[in-house]
Amino acid sequence: MLHKPDSALVIAGHGSTVNTDSSAPTFDHAEEIVRRGVFGEVHCCFWKEEPSFQQILHAIDRDDIYVVPNFISEGYFTRTVIPRELELEGAITKRSGRVIKYCDPVGNHERMTELLLRRAAEVAPGLNPRETTLFIVGHGTDLNENSAVAAKREVERIAALGQFGQVLNAYMEEEPLISKWHEAAAHPNVIVVPFFISDGLHSYEDIPVLLGIADESPGAASTNAKNIFQRNPYHLRGHTLYYASAIGTEPLFAEVILGQVAAFDAQHAA
Repeated sequence: MLHKPDSALVIAGHGSTVNTDSSAPTFDHAEEIVRRGVFGEVHCCFWKEEPSFQQILHAIDRDDIYVVPNFISEGYFTRTVIPRELELEGAITKRSGRVIKYCDPVGNHERMTELLLRRAAEVAPGLNPRETTLFIVGHGTDLNENSAVAAKREVERIAALGQFGQVLNAYMEEEPLISKWHEAAAHPNVIVVPFFISDGLHSYEDIPVLLGIADESPGAASTNAKNIFQRNPYHLRGHTLYYASAIGTEPLFAEVILGQVAAFDAQHAA
């Protein structure tokens, strides 16, 4: 069990200037880790909110610092933006008497498969998975070819378990597009799980429109948008569709963050 009273933990998230829900899961997971008393300090920082990536190290008293990216993909932000803003030299950076340890993003953790299956079961209790198509929905981007790797890996793992009749990737901005879900789904039941950290603009606004369960964006801050997850199931295009909230809102994400710290220690034990 982790116990690091002489160390600090930094959870680095994306954040948003237009939607406060974007950073909420990161703060929630930080509060849970504080409650467990694992670290001497626990901090959050963001690309689009305060405190920023550039500011956060100045707020920390400890000299042993773990940084865990609260991102799904090992892509543009985890490989380029965070290392640049924190002036990291690699997995371990020694500077001014400090040791900064850069962990893998949460989306790489082996428990992602478990969490996705939990979320699917929660949103559609009692559904026969053999008669169900499960979609894992990512963003998709041309900024970094690794952006979709985590989602593809999870689809392969879940499909290999043989629980669902069909397990597919889909994306907002690259093929296969989630807007074409009804063309790909081979079963009467469909479960859609957004592979995102937070219930922000994408899960409240964009994906519901692409799925066809909303005619237009209601605005992410509205009560109507937040109710999108409570209206299951949706009956359209010959299917019964269940839409889950983003995987990053799962309370067990706190354990995944701690798991990435433990994995870092195991990898760099020498």
